[in-house]
Amino acid sequence: MKFQLKNIVAILFMALTLISCSDNDDSTTINELDGLTKFQEMTNTTHTIELYSHIGALVQGYNEVKLRIKDNVTNQYIKNATVSWMPVMHMAMMNHSCPNSEVEKITSEGTLYEGYIMFQMAQNDTEYWDLKIDYSIDGIDYTTTSVIDVPASAKRTVNTFMGTDGVKYLVAYAEPHHPSVALNDMVVGVWKMQDMMTFPVVDGYTLKIDPRMPSMGNHSSPNNVHATQTTAGELYNGKLSLTMTGYWKINLQLAKPDGTIVKGEEITDTVTSSSIFFEIEF
Repeated sequence: MKFQLKNIVAILFMALTLISCSDNDDSTTINELDGLTKFQEMTNTTHTIELYSHIGALVQGYNEVKLRIKDNVTNQYIKNATVSWMPVMHMAMMNHSCPNSEVEKITSEGTLYEGYIMFQMAQNDTEYWDLKIDYSIDGIDYTTTSVIDVPASAKRTVNTFMGTDGVKYLVAYAEPHHPSVALNDMVVGVWKMQDMMTFPVVDGYTLKIDPRMPSMGNHSSPNNVHATQTTAGELYNGKLSLTMTGYWKINLQLAKPDGTIVKGEEITDTVTSSSIFFEIEF
């Protein structure tokens, strides 16, 4: 009887140990900042707003930006804020904004908020960008504004142009972040200038792509898929075929839903480059 009782106690102990180990495995903490680098802090009397990106900086062109808000008294991060932002370029004779998204909470229990900003031009010695962030916490409104650093991109990733229809368009390269010799998922943005502060997404168009290697006889690549939208108001998705490493010029044509080309030229034996294009090198 004692032998059986000892066995039962041992079995129960092992079972409890296994359950405890399983519970510990399930409670693994997720690092929200994994793969992100903080590039700036913006402060007011009540909060510090931390800005993050995958490269730890902003660039001329498309930027995915994440932020979190820290209470300056408690050092706790706010999980229930409503956030909006407004980037503004201060030029000698005028100010203007750029395409940007709404700011959304990533997860309900997390502290990070995210959105995108597409800077169509870089700063210079006399002209600069600043970012205003408005936010509300428990019905109380707050704001902070700070100058931000937007250096020029080494390669062309933005095209700003007047279409044949008299509309000013902006087209920007977003992904792949790290192109490879493969059929890459491609993401681009297409917007129009409604006024100096408003740049809505253009819906229902097609951005035709024709990647070429100018140093290699201007050869193209197979199986490319033109970029189109799956949902109104969102970015455009396509497939970019890269068959070797090196410098690529991705020639573009922007087409309306009826097929009318508003900008860009088809590549032929005599037309070796479109007037709108992206550049990548890897």
